[in-house]
Amino acid sequence: MNRKYLLALAGPTASGKTEMAIRLAQLFGTEIISADSRQFYHEMNIGTAAPGEEQMALVNHHFVRHLSIHNPLDVAGFEKQALLKINQLHEKNNLVIITGGSGLYLDAVCRGLDNIPETDAKVRQEVDLILKTKGLAGLQHMLKQLDPEYYKVVDLQNPRRLQRALEVCLQTGKPFSFYRKRQPLSRPFVVIWAGIETDRTQLINRINLRAEAMIASGLVEEARNMYPYSKLNALKTVGYQELFRYFDKKISLEEAIEEIKTNTRRYAKRQMTWFRKNKEIKWFGQGDVQGIINYVRSAMQTI
Repeated sequence: MNRKYLLALAGPTASGKTEMAIRLAQLFGTEIISADSRQFYHEMNIGTAAPGEEQMALVNHHFVRHLSIHNPLDVAGFEKQALLKINQLHEKNNLVIITGGSGLYLDAVCRGLDNIPETDAKVRQEVDLILKTKGLAGLQHMLKQLDPEYYKVVDLQNPRRLQRALEVCLQTGKPFSFYRKRQPLSRPFVVIWAGIETDRTQLINRINLRAEAMIASGLVEEARNMYPYSKLNALKTVGYQELFRYFDKKISLEEAIEEIKTNTRRYAKRQMTWFRKNKEIKWFGQGDVQGIINYVRSAMQTI
């Protein structure tokens, strides 16, 4: 039987996933599915550290800069489209790579979405009112009280995810995390999980250097072009929200840059909290290409 495999390459932001995925794709002669929910949008190029044109020319990437922020793709839509693309790619190669720091989007493809209950309009309006009157901080505070477990891993800068979790909490009387613990769905391929682990001090340095490089590459101008659309969910993202506050004259540019670094570090910590719960992930040091190659080849021979 010619089994099909999906290498899921996880890790926090700035850990070197893009470079690693490209090297692995070249060695295995395959293509890459991006599961980074912000790299979908072509307007958000610099601030999402999307693969550059030279990197894209080395290996075929899918779901990178293929949409506009005005035509968002949610996790359910991504799951369906990614599974179709993986099936197509498996026709010519029995191994495909998926990578990204969005744990929810990786899990959707590899394990399937959780069966989250629907909520009624009254509850949605109630939660929406909290956002309007108390802002993002109000949603964060309420979620910390109602579901501290999900609070530790959710993207706290993403109001829609906070709202969705709170809606379920209020609708059902149970924490949102309760509905995220079922068995994974079966897939027509075997998932091989690998993660890139970076020393904390080194990761902080990489995050700080990358933030400065983004500014030098024109992130301020990129964010300014999207400032009129700052209320869109796609732009509730680290690197943009801080600059929007600068444009609103609430903070200086220097303060915005420092906030980008701080919030990115916090985001990386939440990413690792999410990934650490996945006991299937085999962790490798940054740059350990040969280690991952050996692991993947062994898995393909034994699973």
